[in-house]
Amino acid sequence: MMQGWPSVFLDPLVFTITCGVFGLMVGSFLNVVIHRLPRMMERDWHCQAAELRGEEVPENEALSLAIPRSRCPECGHPITALENIPLISWLVLRGKCSACHTPISPRYPIVEALTGVLCAFTAAHFGFAWAAAGGMVLIFCLIALTFIDFDTQLLPDSITLPLLWSGLLFNLFGTYTDLQSAVIGAMGGYLSLWTVYWGFKLATGKEGMGYGDFKLLAALGAWLGWQILPMIILLSSLVGAVVGIGLIVLAKRGRHVPIPFGPYLAAAGLLALFWGKELTQGYLRQM
Repeated sequence: MMQGWPSVFLDPLVFTITCGVFGLMVGSFLNVVIHRLPRMMERDWHCQAAELRGEEVPENEALSLAIPRSRCPECGHPITALENIPLISWLVLRGKCSACHTPISPRYPIVEALTGVLCAFTAAHFGFAWAAAGGMVLIFCLIALTFIDFDTQLLPDSITLPLLWSGLLFNLFGTYTDLQSAVIGAMGGYLSLWTVYWGFKLATGKEGMGYGDFKLLAALGAWLGWQILPMIILLSSLVGAVVGIGLIVLAKRGRHVPIPFGPYLAAAGLLALFWGKELTQGYLRQM
């Protein structure tokens, strides 16, 4: 239990609603992260490549998570504060830019709603405690990584590595598991997929996954402990296989088109955050 907060926040309903609204606002920011971070990375790669070749580094418009101000990609109309209210603005504008009426992707309200609902559920599940705060941090990172991986098949180090260290930080105080289990979980998470990667590459000459997947599983191990890793790997593989087969059969997607694994690791990590012990015990009883 966190101390020193106003007593009103100790009411479960107030705490849950507050966290849900907070999640909506953070979800709006996550849309910016999902859209801009891969472009920032790509720009950095081009600049580094130009420097290595001895070429002049191109001058580009400043780009960060804060600059420039959000705007319509079609007409450049700046997004005002009233047009940037989570969920409400998209509904009021009927999913279109107020200036040029270009459709706005439904992904934006989906990310906002998903973040808000998961934050509210985390608050209700853990109560007014550090486990709820840490769970929301984990949720923010996993949502950003999921949508970035869907778009680009990248899991940026600027998210996965801080996520790993923050998991160890929370478990200094035994928030989700003891520190020894967290450290072993980080090492085991990385080495397990690293071993699969090299075994597959040596057998087929192809790369079956990226290094970002190793780091994401290491981060989940740091948050939840080594004991939960087999369940995360099993769940993510099962969901990935079902979705992959569905895409091949229903969407006529080619078998050789790569499918990102990060979103399935993220989904399994969320299930493990809330029900990891119960799922593991249930699986062991079935065995």
